[in-house]
Amino acid sequence: MGKAEEFRALHHRRRLDDPLVLAGAWDAVSAGVFADAGFPALATPSAGVAASLGYADGKTPAQEMFAAVTRIARAVDVPVSADVEDGYGLAPKELVERLLEAGVVGCNLEDSRGEVLKDPHAHADWLAEVVAEADGSLFVNARIDTFVRGVVSPEAAIARAARYVAAGADCVYPILAPPVTLPLLRAGIQGPVNVLGDPVDGPTPADLGALGATRVTFGPGLQRCGVAALREIAVRLVP
Repeated sequence: MGKAEEFRALHHRRRLDDPLVLAGAWDAVSAGVFADAGFPALATPSAGVAASLGYADGKTPAQEMFAAVTRIARAVDVPVSADVEDGYGLAPKELVERLLEAGVVGCNLEDSRGEVLKDPHAHADWLAEVVAEADGSLFVNARIDTFVRGVVSPEAAIARAARYVAAGADCVYPILAPPVTLPLLRAGIQGPVNVLGDPVDGPTPADLGALGATRVTFGPGLQRCGVAALREIAVRLVP
């Protein structure tokens, strides 16, 4: 079984209290730490990678993002999925080629550009082209940005999810969906659902699984925990 098939299989036949938990590696060192800890796969956070490269979230040049993702995937033996934001304006063929060259088995693709939601029909068509180009070699996680952009209706997220699943997305990711909405989202969405977790506060991954999460990721949350710990050490060392 190849890494893409291995990664896809991790999302299926899971118990409600056992969602797939993916650590968010932002560089090769953090990737090695998470792989050694036993995570079965990793998911790079674009915000975390951006911070590690000295950029604000959403401002990383595509070339630097792909280079960073390549280093992360090369550092570990477990499957790696890459957050490549909205695809950087690349045509589906080039996007897929660059992801595969980077050595990843999946990607996050968000449905907003800047701070504006994309037309769901056009975005679904674009996702379908990406899926066709990948031909099974990439696990496509379609991020739904309605909650991020102030559209708080779960039905709006469900409607977008239906279009993206029909386009061939393997998973949908209604980022920042409040936990209270997860049972409704789970009931209305076909296929795996990614939920953003908090590594410090809030529901545990098992709790999120019971509410409807198929997999849990943390965005840049783990990096921020590391920075906070490093800051405490640095303060103690200053004379």
